[in-house]
Amino acid sequence: AIMYLLIVLLLMFVLPTGSIYLEHSYLHSAAPLMLLAGKWFVFWSAGVRLVMAGLRQYFQPRFTSEQIFDIKGDEALPIVRELGVANLATGVVGVASLAEPTFVLPVAIAAAIFYGVAGIRHVAESGRTRNENIAMISDLFVFLIFAAYVAFCAFTA
Repeated sequence: AIMYLLIVLLLMFVLPTGSIYLEHSYLHSAAPLMLLAGKWFVFWSAGVRLVMAGLRQYFQPRFTSEQIFDIKGDEALPIVRELGVANLATGVVGVASLAEPTFVLPVAIAAAIFYGVAGIRHVAESGRTRNENIAMISDLFVFLIFAAYVAFCAFTA
């Protein structure tokens, strides 16, 4: 459980904000901070995070079904694997966004929808586990980042 918390904290907050800080302060990027936020949150929180989650869901679906959704038994495992493939696909495009900046906005839109719906679903869940609370808070946090980035792009285009 501690490892899950550390990975989520790193990928959903520490690494994206650290990357923004480094690019802005040390590389002296002229890009607006919101564009840097989109770039780095897409890479870390939608890219690396979803690649890792997707691989785990595909190869170890029981973790997600039992630890995140509190579902015992094997009935949900095929669905968790399919979720893993969807997460992997989105994550790969998020990681590729560093090489192809035009991928940032579409991935941010998809990730905002995914994390927003997932976060709201966790809010509605009564009797959440510790891991569900971690997922809920991190999902809603990055949803807000992605929503702000998408709005910024819409109003500055």
